[in-house]
Amino acid sequence: MATQEDGKTPNLSQEEQHDVDKNQPPRAAVLHEIIRTQGDQELERSVAALWWSALAAGLTMGLSLMAMGLLNSRLPDGEAFKVIASFGYCAGFLAVILARQQLFTENTLTAVLPVMSKPTLANAGRLLRLWSVVLVGNLCGTLLVAYVMLHLPIFDTKTDHAFLEIGRKIMENDAGQMFAKGIVSGWMIATMVWMIPSMESAKMWIIILITYLMALGDFTHIVVGSAEVSYLVFAGELPWKDFWLVFAGPTLAGNIIGGSFIFALISHAQIRSESSLPGKKAADPRHPQQIDKGQ
Repeated sequence: MATQEDGKTPNLSQEEQHDVDKNQPPRAAVLHEIIRTQGDQELERSVAALWWSALAAGLTMGLSLMAMGLLNSRLPDGEAFKVIASFGYCAGFLAVILARQQLFTENTLTAVLPVMSKPTLANAGRLLRLWSVVLVGNLCGTLLVAYVMLHLPIFDTKTDHAFLEIGRKIMENDAGQMFAKGIVSGWMIATMVWMIPSMESAKMWIIILITYLMALGDFTHIVVGSAEVSYLVFAGELPWKDFWLVFAGPTLAGNIIGGSFIFALISHAQIRSESSLPGKKAADPRHPQQIDKGQ
């Protein structure tokens, strides 16, 4: 029974106490283990399974470019309407994540946690294998969809012009800005991945919130940005050298640093610091069997 000394509300029935325990948010360690387990499962997948899923994700990410272009071409000019058109950026992320396709920046958190938990050469090799296959598959998909959107008679002239303007806006950044904005983008995606397991019922709204803020901030993302910038290349406005050296290389480095070496390291360090406290073994309140019955 609760007493005034332990600070708990007195006179709660067993059923009411069960409701309290059930409605407790998961501890950070629980979220860490959920994401680590998901990452370990991804690391075990075959190269063929990763490749086809990553290629599908790259094609699907073309929805972001398509949606933004269609909205920009049909809304009046003006900053207020650009804010509305930015919602189109969410389309590709929603489709890819809800369909559980392989997206590179998502893997910068999920797949890296198993390596941090057990830093062996074998795990590091598995991580590099996954990153390589997923990144190449994503880029092949985005480049293909950009080529098709430009060369097939799908969109009107005004929409084609809107696609070009989106790519031009990204290339206003120099390599340093691409890198810095890529760090923020990688961190935001990692934050989204960390939030989703604790609020699975609000998954769609979490994806929309994070990716919409990415669009408003013009933060660079290696996968969706490759569709936007390669559209310029295929249109003859940008050389491949600038695509790789000004956009892709710095953005990729920024995404990895923001998602892995900042967010994942800090999150992992937090969990390891909690678990290393002497004489303290926290129990998940939703699993009372873990609690010492002698207390």
